[in-house]
Amino acid sequence: MIQVKKYAVVGLGHRSQMYTDALNNRFKDYGKLVGFCDTNQSRMNYYNRLYQEQYNATPVPTYKPEDFDRMLKEQQVEVVIVASIDRTHHEYIIRAMQQGCDVITEKPMTVDAEKCQAILNVQQQTGRKLIVTFNYRYAPLNSKIKELLQSGAIGKVVSVHFEWLLDTSHGADYFRRWHRDKANSGGLMVHKATHHFDLVNWWLDSTPETVFGFGKLAFYGRENGLQRGEAVNYNRAHGSEEAKSDPFALDMTQDERLNSLYLEAEHEDNYFRDKNVFAEDINIEDDMALVVRYKNKATLSYHLTAYSPWEGYRIAFNGTGGRLEVHLEENSYRLPKTGYSIEATEKGQTRPPQILLRPLWALPVEIDLPVETEGGHGGGDIRLLHDIFVGTANDPLGRAAGHLDGATSIMTGIAANQAFKTGEVVRVADLVTFPG
Repeated sequence: MIQVKKYAVVGLGHRSQMYTDALNNRFKDYGKLVGFCDTNQSRMNYYNRLYQEQYNATPVPTYKPEDFDRMLKEQQVEVVIVASIDRTHHEYIIRAMQQGCDVITEKPMTVDAEKCQAILNVQQQTGRKLIVTFNYRYAPLNSKIKELLQSGAIGKVVSVHFEWLLDTSHGADYFRRWHRDKANSGGLMVHKATHHFDLVNWWLDSTPETVFGFGKLAFYGRENGLQRGEAVNYNRAHGSEEAKSDPFALDMTQDERLNSLYLEAEHEDNYFRDKNVFAEDINIEDDMALVVRYKNKATLSYHLTAYSPWEGYRIAFNGTGGRLEVHLEENSYRLPKTGYSIEATEKGQTRPPQILLRPLWALPVEIDLPVETEGGHGGGDIRLLHDIFVGTANDPLGRAAGHLDGATSIMTGIAANQAFKTGEVVRVADLVTFPG
């Protein structure tokens, strides 16, 4: 018999829709939404209207953050889904576990070492289950990489080179909104790269030991905009004449969801989703280079660029039995388009993903990869949602991620931020103590 669990969602921005859609549709027999919690009533009302129209769903009771504990008790919540602003993740995770709830949290698990330690301590005290939603593990390409490495196709992995590129649509979006303040997001080393560092931890079956790196704001921000003659003399796109000719400006009126969730909701909290990427108050990096050593003595060289003309990644694994090379274009070249919607931006033609196995003393072999397109992240989102709402079957790749995976992934980025600040090599063990 299927056990239908009661779920509450805290943080009703656009990312939460993956979970709320799933519980109203594909996985409705496994879970019931019993509470929405957000700082903004308009956003919660938007989802209730949406699901009444789409699925004839009963409206979900809504709560403000100060009523979070009351929501858990009144609605007898069993599982809390945390999709709020990153700097608040630890607060809701901890309070939920202390109230006897299991937790599903968006990445990153949290943004700094102190908050990470607090989560680890409370999880150990309560024994509650904490899932971190690393959907990239479930994407067919990344799963195939794990399968090949796990099979010993290149022997023992000695080193990894990993370059991730964000294009000037996706990358710029982190500089329009709350992510541009490192106190909110931990910067891209934590908010975005936690995905990448988790993949490396999972691929290598190891965890980071020492981290060193450099980071800088090289493209976005007022000083860089002035040097290149970008449009800098406006605060936000909506209502600005100058923004109409700025290819980096976001026009939320062109996208019904962005318009409803943010533009029509901003009167409640003055949160502006469409700020200028060349403003003065940006304090995160857009170009970052790291060297990481793992407990199994493998090393990683990593580079993240947030202003590329195309989006995707290149990876090379060097092993005692050969080399594995991976190339993925997620979004190809885009034509400049002013006042665009991030949901409707024209995408160029991308090449199929490529995995090339180069064994020692043998010819290279191109690995076939089935292309799957259902859902986000190459089908990864659907597989992830099945695991968190239905449960995990025997998975030889071990894709389900818990609290320790969430912690070890963010600690690479947190240590990187420390290295950026001090110019010194950082030992992860000096920042957080893991249980056991």
